[in-house]
Amino acid sequence: MPQRQRGTGARKQFTAWLFLVPALLVFGLFAWWPIVRSLLLSFQKTNLVEPAVWVGLDNFRTLFDDPLLGTAVGNTLFFVVLGLLIGFPAPLILAAIMSTVRRGAGVYRFLVYLPVVIPPVVAILLWKWFYDPGSGLFNNVLGKVGLGPYSWLESSDSAMLSLVLEATWAGMGGAVLIYLAAMVGIPGELYEAAEMDGAGIWRRIWHVMLPQLRSVIGLLLLVQLINTVQVFTEPYVFTGGGPENSTLTVLLLIFRYAFQDGEYGQAAALSFLMVLALALLSAVYLRATRSWSTS
Repeated sequence: MPQRQRGTGARKQFTAWLFLVPALLVFGLFAWWPIVRSLLLSFQKTNLVEPAVWVGLDNFRTLFDDPLLGTAVGNTLFFVVLGLLIGFPAPLILAAIMSTVRRGAGVYRFLVYLPVVIPPVVAILLWKWFYDPGSGLFNNVLGKVGLGPYSWLESSDSAMLSLVLEATWAGMGGAVLIYLAAMVGIPGELYEAAEMDGAGIWRRIWHVMLPQLRSVIGLLLLVQLINTVQVFTEPYVFTGGGPENSTLTVLLLIFRYAFQDGEYGQAAALSFLMVLALALLSAVYLRATRSWSTS
């Protein structure tokens, strides 16, 4: 009997691995092999046509000698900070407001989620018209109250903020729906108990809603942090990194190395460093949130 059970267990394990191995191979091919290939490429000088030449750490040395690297890193961090200050609380606030709406709730959710389904390039081109100094929507509206016109994208002082506003609008819908779904799961008895204790709306939000949404907030914060670090489409389509490299981000610099300068080794080196930075950032964040959630 024990031998028969062992045989049955071995067959089950074999069947499980039979289904698991193809998935692991596909995952490794599309997830891990590009990272390994990028690491190998970072030690080579190649144009992807002629045979590659092994150059060791030369690509990394050239990379750190490039003054544009510091500019790109600084701009990326600036975008991350603005994105978190503006784009992170906005969906939570909007979801809290929408959770109190009963009539037409479906319509509001559709309107909030609509920017997510619009192709990013189409949305950016629409916002480029909004930002147009002469005929743009924003300057026309501000002109009616005696303000402007402003050079939203042409000024290095306002270009990054303009990108963040569009990115917040474009990506907010998904987070709003996730928050709304989480709010539905909060027991109504908690709100009733807080109200019986004399808690106003703000105290109910602070002491009931936010603690119940702690895990969701932590997850969405990590997702937005990673997404903002990897920003590319907005600076590429809006400004191409200008004016005066004020919107040049790390991913846009990688694009320039590879497809404008033909320095695929440098592009791979910077890509690999970015992967390491994101992995380290995610590990530190998850460790911090794990200790926060258990405290």
